Amino acid sequence: MNPVTFLNLIKFEHTIFALPFAYLGMLLGARGWPPAAGGWPSWLQVFWVTVAMAAARSAAMAFNRYIDRHIDALNPRTANRELPTGRVRAGTVLTFSIVSLGVLMLAAWMLNPLAFRLALPAMVFLVGYSYTKRFTWFCHWILGATDGLAAAGGWIAVTGSIDPPAWVLWFAVTVWIAGFDLIYACQDVDFDRTHGVHSVPARFGIAAGLRVAQAMHVLTVLALAAAGLMMGLGWPYWAGVVTAAGLLVYEHSLVSPTDLSKLDIAFFNVNGYIAVIVFAATLAALWR
Repeated sequence: MNPVTFLNLIKFEHTIFALPFAYLGMLLGARGWPPAAGGWPSWLQVFWVTVAMAAARSAAMAFNRYIDRHIDALNPRTANRELPTGRVRAGTVLTFSIVSLGVLMLAAWMLNPLAFRLALPAMVFLVGYSYTKRFTWFCHWILGATDGLAAAGGWIAVTGSIDPPAWVLWFAVTVWIAGFDLIYACQDVDFDRTHGVHSVPARFGIAAGLRVAQAMHVLTVLALAAAGLMMGLGWPYWAGVVTAAGLLVYEHSLVSPTDLSKLDIAFFNVNGYIAVIVFAATLAALWR
């Protein structure tokens, strides 16, 4: 099997959506709560957080592809993916998923006892969210909450505790991810309705889905602002939040109920920029 083919299956590059927020949580957690100046995570903590995030993201996507392989085979948009076409075997994907979960457990154990204890409940989300679209249109927020564990996990990794800012960061990522997943789901409305796949756009229409996505991204900016106030962050952070807000406005300008032709740009490119910019702005604010 071609390694590039397998990496494409699990969309390894999409780790960029969650990894910067794991680092953000780690940086802010190292500052302490209430916040104090001068705290930084150790390089060993950075290493194990990176390992944990890569393993969690890889396991989640691999399980998603494995669980959805029969649905993907029926959808013209996804029928050419690696599992439906047989370019990668289902057993290989399942084995990789299980091994990735083992690596996640190891990384959590190396970080601290609380991270290790919470790793198992996190796995329930990592595996289970793929099933939720079979019975509820609330699946967008379950996916968001699963990805939001990255930010809270980064905090827990260096503090060994769950403090108020960790919850705010988790909420920020939850509504951010839910918002752009709502946009992404708009392209499959007809298929989802025909095959009983649940989503907000399939249940309430594309226009409603895009309006809810806009509301989620307003909440994202408000949550990021709340985190900045709680942690006493300086102007570089606020410049990053304003830039992220501008990019979210741009993202929504690219799609409409009658034109989804630029959806891939809105989903992949813009959201990747947002994650990196917010992390870089946080790092700059703490470095001052």
